[in-house]
Amino acid sequence: MNSMLARRVFEAGAKVRNPTLFQQYDYLKSTEWLSRAELETIQLASAEKFLRFCGEHSPYYQQVFRATGFDPSRFSRAADLSVLPEMDKATLIRENSAIHTSGLNEKLRLAETSGTSGEALAFYRNERWDSAIRAALMRSYDWYDVKPWDKNGYLWGYNIGASQAKKVALLDGIQNRFRLFRYSESEIRRFCHRLQSSSFISGYSSMIYEVAKCVNELELGPLPLKMVKGTSEMILDAYHPESRAAFGKNITSEYGAAEAGLIAFECPYGGIHVNIENVLLEQSNDGELLVTNLLSYSFPVIRYRLGDMVTLSDETCPCGRNHPVLKNILGRKGANVVGDQQTYPALTFYYVFKNLALEKNILLNYKAVQHTQGKVKIFIEGKTNQQYQKDIELQLQRYFGDDIDFSTLYIDRFVNEMKKKQYFETSL
Repeated sequence: MNSMLARRVFEAGAKVRNPTLFQQYDYLKSTEWLSRAELETIQLASAEKFLRFCGEHSPYYQQVFRATGFDPSRFSRAADLSVLPEMDKATLIRENSAIHTSGLNEKLRLAETSGTSGEALAFYRNERWDSAIRAALMRSYDWYDVKPWDKNGYLWGYNIGASQAKKVALLDGIQNRFRLFRYSESEIRRFCHRLQSSSFISGYSSMIYEVAKCVNELELGPLPLKMVKGTSEMILDAYHPESRAAFGKNITSEYGAAEAGLIAFECPYGGIHVNIENVLLEQSNDGELLVTNLLSYSFPVIRYRLGDMVTLSDETCPCGRNHPVLKNILGRKGANVVGDQQTYPALTFYYVFKNLALEKNILLNYKAVQHTQGKVKIFIEGKTNQQYQKDIELQLQRYFGDDIDFSTLYIDRFVNEMKKKQYFETSL
């Protein structure tokens, strides 16, 4: 599909599904270069309006506001939200009906998600909320000279049936995209041929990494892409060299969740910019991110625990935009690693391998697995390397001491999985 036709199809679809899309896009473009103070003023005004609506139209929040003494009309700063309880996915599911609001004069669309937790959640998303997510993406795509209607490759789905693949391919074609259904050499060669005339590729970060390795092994790259967008899981340091060799770009981080909306997007300078016009972020006492989506009028999401450990930063990005940035997205807090004497947060493995990358320039794709107290297997992708092994053991000793017996196993390649990958799995 040529670019002009693709744009017309996109615009026609937006008029039906997302009538406020371009209005919201224009608004976000107008705020893109505002000062931090101006952006925070916009955020607080949006928050007060949103909270007032929740207190009047959501049975659940009517009760919560009364119980906590929270008065939306007196809201003036993010810290005022601290009297409200934190919310998790179990609460969204259990209180689903009461959380939904009434009296909203907007088109609603059913959204469903299970996420990495496996807990199924269904809710209605109002049109302005849905359009805001898409408008924020459009603004972020502009940073890479990319439009959502540009021809693009899509890595989502694995080895589905032939009839289903045809249906999906038809729907993809309308959106000027194509995807990889099977990871055979012939399919990857065909996929790469189509990428030659494409602007960007997107999908699970680990899937992009796997495909990048295949592209490099087949000597098909670097392909002339403007953006490589990874989402839904941590982007490990080991992924970037393969992505650069295959696609000419690092993997760009898109950070969000179906129930929380688009939270942040990484610019070409490496700053992961918070979508401050539409979300308000806090950190819980134990370091987890709390998200309040300021456009979730149909199904209010307030102080929602995504389960991710994220570092909020006051630094200013070299690109010149004044939106707050996320310094680190560490991924799911995860279960504890159980030693003989004490327990450790699973994120400790993140620091072990991050230190190897920063201090030793050792970039490894890894996965830790525990089935027995005091014993952990660490799978490393690649050939056995005695120097790497020594450095890994020193880092593990640094964090765990002698409390856990580690065994390291080197494997040629991790098996592609439909589910999102986790850096640590436990049966304890």
